[in-house]
Amino acid sequence: MPQLLPADFAPQIVWLAIVFVALYLAFAKIALPRVGDVLDARAGRLSGDLDRAAELRQKAASTKAAYEAALAKARAEAQATAAALASRMAGAAAEQQAALGRRLAEQAKAAEAQIAEAKRQAMAGLRQAATELAAAAAVKLTGTAPAPERVVAAVDQALSAGRQA
Repeated sequence: MPQLLPADFAPQIVWLAIVFVALYLAFAKIALPRVGDVLDARAGRLSGDLDRAAELRQKAASTKAAYEAALAKARAEAQATAAALASRMAGAAAEQQAALGRRLAEQAKAAEAQIAEAKRQAMAGLRQAATELAAAAAVKLTGTAPAPERVVAAVDQALSAGRQA
């Protein structure tokens, strides 16, 4: 093996130095600046992305806050509308109930008037029937017909006594 011969050490060391310097210069002037530029660009892109992410997070937080505020406002308006509607409905129900009460009172008054009229007619019919019955009973008991004025007076007296009792 020629690299192990001591006579060939000097040229090998020279060539080693030349190749080392050439590779060092190639890396230092060509490869390392390109790698450094790539690393700098990557660091800049990461920094920009982090800044953009922070900005988007800020926008998302402000959008969420605006959404929650709008939602709270909408809920408050809905509750106010529901309360106003309930109040209106209660007022309308009270008004309808009052109208129904008035209508029922009028119907009750009309029914009372009808009952009073029916009672008056029944009493008139009763007076006439009582008069006829009293006259017929007097005829059967005594065999003679009493005077109609006396029968009417007796029936009126009996009816008035019955009303007072």
